[in-house]
Amino acid sequence: MSRTTRHSVLEHPDPSPASTRGGGWVAWLLAVAAAGVVALGAPRQGAAEARPPVVVTPGSERTFRIALQLFADGSVAPDRADVSAFRDEIVAGLDFSGVFQVIDFDAFLGPTVTEGLDNEEVLANCGDWTQIGADGMVDGRLIVEAQNFTAEFRVWDGTRCSRLVAKRYRQDVSGEVDAVAKRIADDIVGAFVGQRGVSSTEIAFVSTRTGNPEIFVMDADGRSARAATKNGSINVFPSWSPGGDAIVYTSYRHLNRPFLFLSARGGRRPGGRVLDSLEIEGQQFRGVFDPSGERLALVLSSDEPAEIFTVNVSGGDLRRLTRNRSIDVSPSWSPDGEQIAFVSDRSGSPQVYVMDADGGNIRRLTYDGGYNSAPAWSPDGLWIAYESRVGGQFDIWLIDPHGGSSVPLVSHPASDEAPTWAPNARKLAFSSMRRGRSDIYVIDVNGDNLRRITRNAGDNKNPAWGRYPR
Repeated sequence: MSRTTRHSVLEHPDPSPASTRGGGWVAWLLAVAAAGVVALGAPRQGAAEARPPVVVTPGSERTFRIALQLFADGSVAPDRADVSAFRDEIVAGLDFSGVFQVIDFDAFLGPTVTEGLDNEEVLANCGDWTQIGADGMVDGRLIVEAQNFTAEFRVWDGTRCSRLVAKRYRQDVSGEVDAVAKRIADDIVGAFVGQRGVSSTEIAFVSTRTGNPEIFVMDADGRSARAATKNGSINVFPSWSPGGDAIVYTSYRHLNRPFLFLSARGGRRPGGRVLDSLEIEGQQFRGVFDPSGERLALVLSSDEPAEIFTVNVSGGDLRRLTRNRSIDVSPSWSPDGEQIAFVSDRSGSPQVYVMDADGGNIRRLTYDGGYNSAPAWSPDGLWIAYESRVGGQFDIWLIDPHGGSSVPLVSHPASDEAPTWAPNARKLAFSSMRRGRSDIYVIDVNGDNLRRITRNAGDNKNPAWGRYPR
């Protein structure tokens, strides 16, 4: 299969080869290959393809220097807290943020271990931290008791000698201690940049590491990958609920046709097939939750080309939003739930469009390039990320929702596809073929701190970044 014709994000209403429609463009088709689910196309050459590819490399600048003490162990014997491992997890979370450099203990003038949280002596000794170039300092205490694990911490502004954050996390001792450390790292990021970090969040993705395409979930930095589906069928297009308690995805496990299924946790939502009582029979190619978590935008096809609908999660109140002879796919909600971005070939090639949530006021958004797809609306509403064919490969671009400006974010001689936003809108994840097979990468919205986060066998694609844990 030629890399220049490979594409991996567009749904098609029929998994069998489709005929070519008018306008000189080869219709999208869903092909199941050993690497997973891909789609082939031969889009027209666009003006954007004349630009030479630019290889984006990771950024190296770290904005803040932080002094992170070992937290005191206030546990009740015989249980003790592993304060060193807990600090390592905070360091990993700060490193993932891309804006912090943690100062080595060897440079400390003040204590390396928190001496207590019952006084304000840090203020009196502020010079110990500013002299080593620390923009901030973090102290804390861990307490392991019979039933509870507690982490208390404070974040200090080293330049102003003032306390920024004082917070406590408490959970059952059976809970994941590492998750608490990541939340603390995210709180430290928030104290300095105004937006929480995202090391405590998760990314769902599709992987063929076990053979067929299954849905997996991993920590945002790529660690602790675990299977969310194990059904031996084709599973694609994961999308998180706003509360993070469920993933809706497309699977061929029922009748060997695409239907929507739910992988749920926490007991609030039932897992299994959704919309099984839908009043219109047809194939369901992708579902995405609206910001309320009560409705889905979905791609549905019966005897006509794929169109976009909305429906209650229970299957009621089905509303058709698009109605034409073109294929309309890849819905993405605006963060306020008032609009939906989507992809349509009504102009002759795939382009990104925006419409109101009721299907009104449809307008074309992308004009630069002959093949633009996979829109993803940023959580702050400022940008829509999408993939654009440039010079034979797909790159990640950003466009403002009003269409006033578009800029390339990720450019590489290999294809970069399927962008998804972190909940703080400061990072994106995407899949890339730059190592010869698909892997998931993350990058800052300014183009810095590119890192690969999947390293197992198989292809890893279609990332979906989850929300903050509750």
